[in-house]
Amino acid sequence: MPGETDLDQLISHMRPMLDPEPYVFCTFAGKSIAELAAYEPVGLFAETEGVSAILPVEKARALGLAEAEWFRRITLMVHSSLAAVGLTAAVSATLARAGIPANVVAAFFHDHVFVPAAQAEEALRLLTCLAEEGVPEAAQN
Repeated sequence: MPGETDLDQLISHMRPMLDPEPYVFCTFAGKSIAELAAYEPVGLFAETEGVSAILPVEKARALGLAEAEWFRRITLMVHSSLAAVGLTAAVSATLARAGIPANVVAAFFHDHVFVPAAQAEEALRLLTCLAEEGVPEAAQN
């Protein structure tokens, strides 16, 4: 299952889904990926400065980190190929026009967009409109 690469198909078939769980982005200079697995992260990435983790708020709270900014995850329910071009740009541009930060994580089957919790409902509305209306022609050039 290689996933979809055509941008028009990706946009028209995506069904943005808002996760009810809030998340916190954290970094750990002194913990390994194996140690952080116990906190049920939805994302881990090894960086030069340490391991970045996307943790459910309750797990971050257990580490004393739940006071960081809260994010909500919107999963673009379309099987996008890792070789697809333009999906991240179209989603980011849509949210940027509304002043909504987008932290996009591409996984094997889906792209996940983390937005500030206070703006999550608006972001979901905008991405749903994008799926219904498609990418404007000016943005495709």
